[in-house]
Amino acid sequence: MAEPFSFSSASRRQFLQASAVTAAGQLALSSGAFAAGADEIKVGMVGCGGRGTGAAVQALKADKGARLVAMGDAFGDRLESSLGSLKNPGNGVAEQVAVDSDHKFVGFDAYQKVIDAGVDVVLLTAPPCFRPKHIAAAVEAGKHIFAEKPIAVDAAGVRSVMETCAKAKEKNLSVVSGLCWRYHNGMRATFDAIHAGGVGEIQTIQLTYLTGTLKQFPRQEGWSDMEWQMRNWQHFLWSSGDFNVEQHIHSLDKGLWAMKDEAPVKCTGVGGRQARTGPESGNVYDHFCVVYEWANGTKAFAACRQMDGCSNDVSDHVYGTKGVANVFQHRIKGETDWKFKGEGGDMYQIEHNELFASVRSGKPINNGDYMCKSTLMAIMGRQSAYTGKTISWEQALNSKEDLVPAKLEWTSMPVAPVPTPGVTQFV
Repeated sequence: MAEPFSFSSASRRQFLQASAVTAAGQLALSSGAFAAGADEIKVGMVGCGGRGTGAAVQALKADKGARLVAMGDAFGDRLESSLGSLKNPGNGVAEQVAVDSDHKFVGFDAYQKVIDAGVDVVLLTAPPCFRPKHIAAAVEAGKHIFAEKPIAVDAAGVRSVMETCAKAKEKNLSVVSGLCWRYHNGMRATFDAIHAGGVGEIQTIQLTYLTGTLKQFPRQEGWSDMEWQMRNWQHFLWSSGDFNVEQHIHSLDKGLWAMKDEAPVKCTGVGGRQARTGPESGNVYDHFCVVYEWANGTKAFAACRQMDGCSNDVSDHVYGTKGVANVFQHRIKGETDWKFKGEGGDMYQIEHNELFASVRSGKPINNGDYMCKSTLMAIMGRQSAYTGKTISWEQALNSKEDLVPAKLEWTSMPVAPVPTPGVTQFV
């Protein structure tokens, strides 16, 4: 008897698709097909923290012809630390690192110098407040992009990236997002199964990201306000967008994915700061709970918390009329049980494998639509929690909020007050 949908076919299809992408990249490599016949793909890196360093390793592993030739960061010590790590033979990419002293750039303008250094692909992993400007500059210069999540901290930034990603399509440039779960084989198969009717009509989505707090860098003598905030960027609204945007976006993106990337129409949220209350924690919250609603009545209940000493839970579930999907277990239980049985793969590596395969093949990937929608979904949740108001998608998209300082200098910069629901106004 034939399987009704053969959910297992979703697993096989995702495995074969991933294999095909890898094979295509290897075939392109062997034929040397890239940018007027060049064999080498020159890579530039903007933002040399831990995530940026990891992305550089994955980029170089993705393509034996890739060479890291330029690096940029706001801080010279962070750049040198990253470069030292990349040159460590244990990473397996040391021979592909070719960054000379003339291609190490430090300061707020380092991104432009990296882009102008003759690179083909740029890895944009600086704090998210800078992402819209960095993406715009890269597309203007005709570069392929890997952009970490989120892509902005406010609606002004999201609108900018939406426009830039449209230009990237016109220029046949790849824009790959750091929303890495979209590149996990098990996740891809799970959402394929959900979209094929595995849970029936979706009624409710549960998105939970309860974890510990973040590392802090105590203020050092000689640091300006700007340097202190930049080195602790995850603790400040203007630089991180708060953690509902910077971290919980991974969960929110899976909710959006379940809904086939249809944006919610509104949300209502609560939040605050109860455990992280000192000045060293900047002006962000330590917990949020937001209910998102779609036009068909489906609701997503999204909760996140960053507190030490508490029970942690990172899980997502999709509830429908015919079953329940445990997203992280890649399992559906209901009228027809299903479980992904393939290899999940290294999603961080797969996203770079597919990026570089697209560059080699001349068939660009553009993740602009969902990376912008997921970022705005996270921002509207933050806005609702901050103000205590229900916020619509249209309100969030057209918000006049612009958090990034117009002028970036290593000088004094007061910390904005912690938002207060019922007092803080929607802008």
